[in-house]
Amino acid sequence: MAMLALLAALAAALGLQGLLLGRWALRGVRVERSFSATACHAGEAIEMVETIENGKRLPVPWLRLEAMLPAGLSFRGTGQMSISAGSIYQNHASLFALPPRVRIIRRHAAVCASRGVWSMGTATLTGGDLFGLFAPSVKVELPWRLIVYPELTGMEQLPESWLRWQGELEVRRWVAEDPFVTSGVRDYAPGDAMNRIHWKASARSAGLQVHRYGHTANPRAMLLLNVEESETMWGRVNDAAGLEEALRCAAASAAELLRRGLGAGFAHNALLAEEAAGLPDRVEPGYGGLALEPLLEAMAAVAPQARVPFHELLRQEAERQEQGGERLDYLLITAHESARLREAAERLSALGHGVTIVRPPGAVAKRRRETA
Repeated sequence: MAMLALLAALAAALGLQGLLLGRWALRGVRVERSFSATACHAGEAIEMVETIENGKRLPVPWLRLEAMLPAGLSFRGTGQMSISAGSIYQNHASLFALPPRVRIIRRHAAVCASRGVWSMGTATLTGGDLFGLFAPSVKVELPWRLIVYPELTGMEQLPESWLRWQGELEVRRWVAEDPFVTSGVRDYAPGDAMNRIHWKASARSAGLQVHRYGHTANPRAMLLLNVEESETMWGRVNDAAGLEEALRCAAASAAELLRRGLGAGFAHNALLAEEAAGLPDRVEPGYGGLALEPLLEAMAAVAPQARVPFHELLRQEAERQEQGGERLDYLLITAHESARLREAAERLSALGHGVTIVRPPGAVAKRRRETA
């Protein structure tokens, strides 16, 4: 009888601790997650901050937090958590105990290893009593989106054809004077037209003075990226590394154009990443440092799969320009040149726009290997 009574007491104690510590283990438990940035460049370091709070008077003997995070986040010092990494996502699991009325803040350093738009939505929280009689589980909404821009490479890493195009664009900026922009007066020179004479300034200086005109408006460049590896490509891009290299060069080129005071825009024929809702696939040319962010966002949203053939994108550009607009200098970044592509490019050129075709760095290296 004494043994039965002892067993009954033990069973009652186990059940009571299970009810108190297990069944309501997650009551009063709150989890928050944030990142030190909402956007960064590939290769940059960021910090993920997790806050776990137990607001009740009872402890939580064990708590397990699981979350699916993008595989492109490379965490440093993962001793506090277990990571099962895949090609697209990685599963993070942490196991710890929470005393009553306590808040734990954990900071995880990570490096954004690859470009993209990453969405992180939920985590699974599981708690339980000392002996695992009860193990309630709940999904916690932790919405967050991280935009990872292409890495900005140095101009010295751009192919010669890209550098030559930018140099020609810069030179053309200063070739002609704009009669609608005056920047002062200068002495008369043989050949100056009579309508350029500034009569009041001439009277004051006792010599002929003429208007000094400013230069033409800054050229506006439009970078068009073709993700097709060939005209017959179907489905996803096979050379993902080549696409990333092309985007890095496009980002560097756009940043340099804006730094020099020129206009830069960007468009592509790729699908948008699933998480890139609200991000554009075409950005009109803009000026200044503020114009760089939307360009980089559009580049971050590029998925490795074609949305429309590149010649169709050029046809749409031509139709848009036929409706009226300022002259643009198009840089067509494409690994191949088909007859239909060249025909569409010639249509843009016939409308008065500058058109230059360059190959991505990966395609340039591949072509050299094939001709060697």
